[in-house]
Amino acid sequence: MKKNSINPWQWQNERSYVQAVEVIHPSATLYISGQTAIDAHGKSSTADMKTQLIKTIQNLEKIVEEAGFECKNIVRLNIYTTSTDDFFSCFDIFQNWISRHKIQQASTVLEVKRLFETLKIELEATVIK
Repeated sequence: MKKNSINPWQWQNERSYVQAVEVIHPSATLYISGQTAIDAHGKSSTADMKTQLIKTIQNLEKIVEEAGFECKNIVRLNIYTTSTDDFFSCFDIFQNWISRHKIQQASTVLEVKRLFETLKIELEATVIK
């Protein structure tokens, strides 16, 4: 498998994403449903955005690893949030996670009116192998 990032500009680098990702000859593709801050018993978090973001990232990592993939091969990551202001106030957590795994993903951030129950953030990913 070969992965190429396409970035005709530089400004997106500070925002922790790439404009496009070309994948040549992947051996497998994993499409992950939106992951949130739900615990192992199915209970939705009532915590603040920062706490929910950390738990959401942990849940996403768990799915990636259990499927036998690696976070560094996330090529698409959609972010749904009930408050972009709250999300961007803890964006450093997200950026540190992206940096730690050397992820180069195409992304979209969408502010939505509501997520399931008390949830504030949801991450939907596509991972390749």
